[in-house]
Amino acid sequence: MVKITRITTQQKRKDRYNIFLDDGNGEKYGFSVDESVLIENRLRKNLVLDDSMVTTLVHQDTLHKSYTLAINFLSYRMRTKKEIYDYLVKKEVDAEHIKQIMDKLINEKLVDDRQFAEAFVRTRIETTSKGPQLVKKELLEKGVEPKFAGEAINLYTYAIQYERAEKWVAKKLNGSSKNKSFKQKVQQLQGTLMQKGFTQDVIQDVLTDVNEMKDDDAEWGALVSQGEKLLRKHRKKTSGYELRNKIKEGLYRKGFTIDQINQFLDEYEYYIDNEDIEL
Repeated sequence: MVKITRITTQQKRKDRYNIFLDDGNGEKYGFSVDESVLIENRLRKNLVLDDSMVTTLVHQDTLHKSYTLAINFLSYRMRTKKEIYDYLVKKEVDAEHIKQIMDKLINEKLVDDRQFAEAFVRTRIETTSKGPQLVKKELLEKGVEPKFAGEAINLYTYAIQYERAEKWVAKKLNGSSKNKSFKQKVQQLQGTLMQKGFTQDVIQDVLTDVNEMKDDDAEWGALVSQGEKLLRKHRKKTSGYELRNKIKEGLYRKGFTIDQINQFLDEYEYYIDNEDIEL
């Protein structure tokens, strides 16, 4: 049995208290507790404690400190159950305490994976250009149950997808290389939209509609630039029919149409047939 002889406030933590005890051999420091533990157990000077009670108090305080860790972790943003669990494990919290803390957080509705998923989807829609499939993958990686992730991702409707994808495509088309064919640009955008997690129907519809943005003058300028480059490259080693085929194959691989390519070959026929003439 021990008796509490003094209770003092810690200098750096005014919400924590040092408990001094006397076991019959003089006063010495016993342990420290949070204010909530102090009040809950009505700790005061001259209160007599047995060994079991001391152990219980230390246990309660350790649990409270670990719970406070979780609350602080939650104070920055919403968290999933998995995120909190992993954080407490990282902080080396006792497994039994982790379970108690998780149960308490869930009962107090401080942790709700369904609400987290819905808020996460809304935030991603507003702040990123990521599509729903990628957002859903992020939710699953954060430990959200597939059911909740699936329900939340329904907030990312076709209309929202189309608006986000179309806006992103228009921006990228305006800023892309002027020497690439429109088809090549669109193919690259298609691949990126898939990587961003947009659904196939949205990608197809956006890229179909984006064909209206094609600039024929810019397309011809890109073809001429690429065609002249191919002409300079190949006419040092070949000429005539073979040279025409080399240029035609190269331009076709870059996404230009046969009609445009033939027009270029016709207009540059003089340079094709006369390899000594500079462009």
